[in-house]
Amino acid sequence: MKKIFRAFGYPEVVWLPKSEHSFLTFICVSFIAVMFITPYPQYAMWAGFLFAAYAAIANDSIQTIGTFIASNQDKKWWVLWIFIGGIFFFTMFYSWINFGGDVSHGRLTSKGFEIAPTEFHFLQIAAPIFLLILTRLRMPVSTTFILLTSFAATPAAVGGVLAKSMSGYILSFLMGLIFFLIVAKAAKKYFTGKAKFGWTIAQWITSGTLWSVWLMQDAANIAVYLPRSLNTGEFIGFTTIVVIGLGLLLYYKGGRIQKIVTEKSVVTDVRFATLIDLIYCVILFYFKLHSKVPMSTTWVFIGLLAGRELGMAIMKTGDKSVWNAVKLGFKDMSYALIGLVISIAIAIGVNDQLTVSSMVETIPQEFAAGIVKFFSKIGF
Repeated sequence: MKKIFRAFGYPEVVWLPKSEHSFLTFICVSFIAVMFITPYPQYAMWAGFLFAAYAAIANDSIQTIGTFIASNQDKKWWVLWIFIGGIFFFTMFYSWINFGGDVSHGRLTSKGFEIAPTEFHFLQIAAPIFLLILTRLRMPVSTTFILLTSFAATPAAVGGVLAKSMSGYILSFLMGLIFFLIVAKAAKKYFTGKAKFGWTIAQWITSGTLWSVWLMQDAANIAVYLPRSLNTGEFIGFTTIVVIGLGLLLYYKGGRIQKIVTEKSVVTDVRFATLIDLIYCVILFYFKLHSKVPMSTTWVFIGLLAGRELGMAIMKTGDKSVWNAVKLGFKDMSYALIGLVISIAIAIGVNDQLTVSSMVETIPQEFAAGIVKFFSKIGF
């Protein structure tokens, strides 16, 4: 069994080291606190938001600023914080002004999520804690599935999220594979030596745009606990807490989950990081225009990295063989599937109307509709 796990890159199971005792204590205290605070909605919504903000920043935001952190390790952390935090504030401020107090850019107005919760289930508040545990294990799981699906009112809402996310993974994998099959040889030839300063400017512009577009998709994951229209005080509290969390993330250079990015080939090169961010930004922007249904950007991200790694391996321009590239992609996807199973279990535990069969029945229809719409938009 150990050989099988090692073959696919999984860490071996070991007894909990002393360095993890404080984290385990925090998790236990958090579960107890959630148990006592859940019956009081006015406090539970902010507790859920705090846990969700912490968990989402630690796990999900690394998709967009992971390559940015990896390729800017020579910069002061507070410089990166001002840049990333500023974009976050103005992206949220734009949504708050233009969507009547909503900070999710309309994602929470889609069917099944439009009504803010007036009471909470224990699992809804505890869901971010499960995400923190998975993050500690360096698993790139979807915050959309774990956090958002527990609030879905109908099977169709969950099925729509699942279908859109699956189509996102396939599209990003194919785009990453095809793009790097085409440019890998040229990139290896011309991307030598130290990158010119113009590439740094291009990466900051691309990463900033990607970060903003990503927030338009994923802000719903943490805002789902709060009223759909925030007043001025609530908006200030919302933005302040997240900006502080981003500061901590950048101070610790992404934390453990950053390995998902750094274990891939040449992502610390600002030129390759710019290409990754550019493709990811285009895909997310397409899905933003595609529909208001929330989606898992995690699946888009790991699909893009898997396609890129395989494309570079086939062209023999990366650090991995084809087999190792396949193993990395399989490992990331298997972790994402673990998160999906947990999120579905939480959603079913919260909502009696949801069943596995009722959600699965909606996926083929939503998935097929999304694929047809995509090809019709590009002229096929």
